[in-house]
Amino acid sequence: MNIKIYTPSEINNIEKACRIASATLDYIAPFVKTGISTLTINNLCNEFIKNKGGTSAPLEVEGYKHAICTTLNDEICHGVPSDKVILTDGDIINIDVTVNLDGFYGDTSRMYTVGKISAVAEQLIKITKLSLKSAIKIVKPNQPFSAIGKEIERIVAPYNYGIIRDFCGHGIGTMFHGTPQILHYYHSAYDKTLMKEGMIFTIEPMINETSSFDYYIDKSNGWTAFTRDGALSAQFEHTMVVTKNGVKILT
Repeated sequence: MNIKIYTPSEINNIEKACRIASATLDYIAPFVKTGISTLTINNLCNEFIKNKGGTSAPLEVEGYKHAICTTLNDEICHGVPSDKVILTDGDIINIDVTVNLDGFYGDTSRMYTVGKISAVAEQLIKITKLSLKSAIKIVKPNQPFSAIGKEIERIVAPYNYGIIRDFCGHGIGTMFHGTPQILHYYHSAYDKTLMKEGMIFTIEPMINETSSFDYYIDKSNGWTAFTRDGALSAQFEHTMVVTKNGVKILT
């Protein structure tokens, strides 16, 4: 597998894109409340990114017409912003931002809550965030990529949550999506693919409140993945670089 190794100069430029992506998620937080539409959230994020000198990478994807993804409740990923989707009390929403800054990409997402959420939703968000944090900690040179999924499984297993298998993390840097695929569950195929200093990729576990990882795609937009059983789903994402002694989160 050909996985790009980035130079210090390239890493610096990618980190600039990542900082804008992360700042976008900070900026939008106060707006995520009852009564706002996901299209308004999209527009606010898009303007913020443009004002920082970047562009929204999802606009480069053929057939996708929005700047970000806004994924609610039983949606898993690729939620399409809409003026018809209005946030209400108890909603949980993932906002996923990818910035292109002069040909360098940074990708991140996090969960937001609207009003008072259920205890079930609160625990799901907590454990999903913990699974990402724990997976990042094991990233270092010569670590097999399969260790990422193994660590996420270790964190999630006691709760009998389902880990989505068909959507995964990815290489990123001078492209939006590249090698390797980052599986959030253990697969022996990645036992011999080792991390090296200078590799950049995302980890972005999507975790369901039930043990099922089955899903369907919304036929009305062709993008949004929903849990088949209507269970809640949560996701957090960071872009990171493998360093000489470990890992650095760029977003």
